[in-house]
Formats: sequence, structure tokens, C-alpha cells
Amino acid sequence: MPIYEYECSLCNFHFDRRQRFTDEPVAICPKCQGKARRVLHSIPIIFKGSGFYITDSRKGGAAEGAGKRAAGKKQRKRKQE
Repeated sequence: MPIYEYECSLCNFHFDRRQRFTDEPVAICPKCQGKARRVLHSIPIIFKGSGFYITDSRKGGAAEGAGKRAAGKKQRKRKQE
């Protein structure tokens, strides 16, 4: 179950609640009984590995090199026959 962060609009009290997705959001502050609202945070995204930058798709990668090797083997076989 996810943990949601809430903030009271009257006393600025921050509190967390573990809730299911189907549960109703907390509307009342447990400290002062004021109106509480859910705090939204941006989620960090970290790209790891190759293929995420424009320069990664422009270089001759392993797939391109494998295609050249396979074509070279076919030509050698034809010459030997």
C-alpha cells in the first residue's frame, strides 16, 4: 500500500497515511481538526544505460556490426562453393 503525505491548511501540520488506492483521502487534520489536503511530489526519473540520448542511436552499435558480419559470412560461403 502506498504512503501519502498530507498537510493541514490551518496549522501546517504534515502527516503521512498508509492507504489503499480505493480509500478516500483524509479530509480532517488529526491535530487541529482543520482541512487537510494531499501533498503531491514530483517523481524523479533516472535514465540508466544506453539508448536514452540522441547520440546513442547515431553510432554504429552491436546490431549494425552483427549485420555486416553475417553478410560477410554469406559471401565467403558463396566463394567457397
